[in-house]
Amino acid sequence: MPAVAFGQSAQATASDPTNAGKAVFSKANCMGCHKWHGNGGGGYGGDALSLRKTQLTREQIIETVSCGRPTTGMPFFVRGAYDEVKCYGMNRAEAGSHMPPEAGTLLRQKDIEAVADYVLAHIKGAGEPTYAECVAFFSSTSRVCDIYKTQAQKPDDATTSTGKSQ
Repeated sequence: MPAVAFGQSAQATASDPTNAGKAVFSKANCMGCHKWHGNGGGGYGGDALSLRKTQLTREQIIETVSCGRPTTGMPFFVRGAYDEVKCYGMNRAEAGSHMPPEAGTLLRQKDIEAVADYVLAHIKGAGEPTYAECVAFFSSTSRVCDIYKTQAQKPDDATTSTGKSQ
């Protein structure tokens, strides 16, 4: 009986596109540039754009992850990009010196779609990162999250000391 329950639990987790996307977001090291919260900033690939502020659609996120971003440090994650798979209407020769780097981990189409679904469900339009989001991402009360816990308490302290509501 426990084996059946375990199998059902694993199946439910695997079929949830946002959980799968979160796992790929970590495995493919999207966090290296976009950070766990998707706010972007400096990373080894340069200044990554904020996924929280992005205006990209699901299809555009899929294309960006698949093909990278020419003339930037955003790598492509799909095997055959700019060779068998045209990206932004270009092949490798047409991209020339604007060719984005190849990612260290190449992804399957379903993994790229799962990342897009995760970004749309949990990152895009989410505002500033919170302690609750940090704990949900790391699945624990990691010390990484302590900075957000402190920030979450500051508005209450300011309200108490000034007597004004915000």
